[in-house]
Amino acid sequence: PPGNFPGAPWGAPTAVSESSKLHKLRAADSIDEAVRLGALSRAIWSDPESYEEHHAHCGLTRFFEQEPPAAAWTVQPHYELATAFRAEWVHLAFLCEYDALPGIGHACGHNLIAEVGAAAALGVKGALEGLPGPPPPVKIIVLGTPAEEDGGGKIDLIEAGAFKNLDVVFMAHPSQENAAYLPDVAEHDVTVKYYGKASHAAAYPWEGVNALDAAVLAYNNLSVLRQQMKPTWRVHGIIKNGGVKPNIIPSYSELIYYFRAPSMKELPVLTKKAEDCFRAAALATGCTVEIKGGAHDYYNVLPNKSLWKAYMENGEKLGIEFISEDVMLNTPSGSTDFGNVTFVVPGIHPYFYIGSAALNHTEQYTEAAGAHEAQFYTLRTAKALAMTALDVIFKPELLESVREDFKLQLQEEEFLNTVG
Repeated sequence: PPGNFPGAPWGAPTAVSESSKLHKLRAADSIDEAVRLGALSRAIWSDPESYEEHHAHCGLTRFFEQEPPAAAWTVQPHYELATAFRAEWVHLAFLCEYDALPGIGHACGHNLIAEVGAAAALGVKGALEGLPGPPPPVKIIVLGTPAEEDGGGKIDLIEAGAFKNLDVVFMAHPSQENAAYLPDVAEHDVTVKYYGKASHAAAYPWEGVNALDAAVLAYNNLSVLRQQMKPTWRVHGIIKNGGVKPNIIPSYSELIYYFRAPSMKELPVLTKKAEDCFRAAALATGCTVEIKGGAHDYYNVLPNKSLWKAYMENGEKLGIEFISEDVMLNTPSGSTDFGNVTFVVPGIHPYFYIGSAALNHTEQYTEAAGAHEAQFYTLRTAKALAMTALDVIFKPELLESVREDFKLQLQEEEFLNTVG
């Protein structure tokens, strides 16, 4: 198994089952009693940062350092990355994102992700502290994970060993609906540079080699390719640089493209087809081409049906209305570095409604993520996550099912022997 969590060896399953409702109520009460959670989210929202999340990092580490009783959490600021952190209580992990989008702020609601992670961890801690006798052999870990939008902070943390010896990871993402799972897809990005030769566009254009023509051809090549693309594939890009002045044959052009596919098995197939389009444009125009991939590929998020069913059961008891499983599995989605995490350790990444129909990555969603109305939905989601974590702790058969689902998904992705 990926971690060392033994299940629930400290009590008979029957007795544990009878008291599970009390544990969950205590977790919910602990979240309600943590009055500083809303202020934490608002502080992150008010000072948006992207891969330079120093303010958010300091606010979150200070939050756990000051959470009563004093020194209850062991906090490691600057954990493996300058703006990552780890707060450990007693190997379940709750993830906090807190990066913003450049120029538009918290238009994906990552301030609320940070709040959910912090709140759920406090809830589980509160429930376990209320147990009679010695505490169970459980570690509750909060990982601050910067740079999801641009950079792949979780991937850097995976490579640094931050996810070793964890059994299950939890986080939740703001959206327009409540979904226990959405099929976030694999993503690869490239920067394409064409090099030509400048010349006067009117006096002697035949002396030039037009790099903008190469960029336009590449764009059109990909547009033609779309007819032969699978319906689940996505290709989108921009021409970042197309020249300096109309009377100068452009000697340089640059494009940025994102490729997405449902799985890491399909993504290289799409990438190869797209790169052939780029090279064909260079050949047709006489330019040279440089194709450079991004620092990290984002993997698709592996579903864990055992986890999402437990989460839905807890959420429904709190009044959460989820979209149907059929809609859930067929709803288009984006990409996240949490996908890479799910290839290393079982995890759940549900989506939650925040009281607004605004779409992510818009100014309207930035406003919604900072609104007081979002607090009710955010804390309700945190309670559902905390209750699901308690199920993992007190129901060894659930943890066994979670691990089995994880193994089967890796086998399906043909990754079983390639991750630690």
